[in-house]
Amino acid sequence: MRPNTRPQIVVVGVDYSESSELALVQALELASSVPNAELHAVHVASSFQPSIGLEHVPEPMPPVTVPRETQNELEQHLDRVLYDFTSRRDAASPIPERVVGHVRYDSPAEQITELARDLEAHLVIVGTHGRRGLTRMLLGSVAEGVVRMAPCPVLVVRPREISAAPRIEPACEHCVRTRVATGGRRLWCKQHSERHGPRHTYHQRDRVGGDGGMPLIFHG
Repeated sequence: MRPNTRPQIVVVGVDYSESSELALVQALELASSVPNAELHAVHVASSFQPSIGLEHVPEPMPPVTVPRETQNELEQHLDRVLYDFTSRRDAASPIPERVVGHVRYDSPAEQITELARDLEAHLVIVGTHGRRGLTRMLLGSVAEGVVRMAPCPVLVVRPREISAAPRIEPACEHCVRTRVATGGRRLWCKQHSERHGPRHTYHQRDRVGGDGGMPLIFHG
């Protein structure tokens, strides 16, 4: 039986951001550690598609990017990152046997996963900006889309964020004294009771016998 000589295919998304460059370096590391590995970097560019099906089609606008220029930009980016990567390594350290750049258009998540499917990739690597809230809702998450649609395992890389933990103020000493002095009947001092408002006590009557009541106390 002939051994399986099919190369290990790694696909990585490139958008020239910090997280994208980290993903590319991680892809180079992994592809270098596996014999007979290929690295395929894909940049998904925007394009203009003129309207069709109209009686009078306006003259199409020029494309946002020229394909040759876009390809050159990707190749120059790959050359720079590959040069930096090899310069930090020992001369005897292996590097991927083949690095290929691909330019595609339209939806990044769909195009990255489509390339991975076409190449029968073993792994896809993408970066994430770690956006949250409204920004994430408006821009969407390419990484999330790739994870959902990819035909193979996906490694998501994000920049390391070093941020100070939110500072939590200590408890008000006057509130603490009030709770101790009243045995917990009052939770807040005079100043903070205006902000928190009074606590509420709810009584639930027994459904079977109307004599008893179970107080449910919710502390504000």
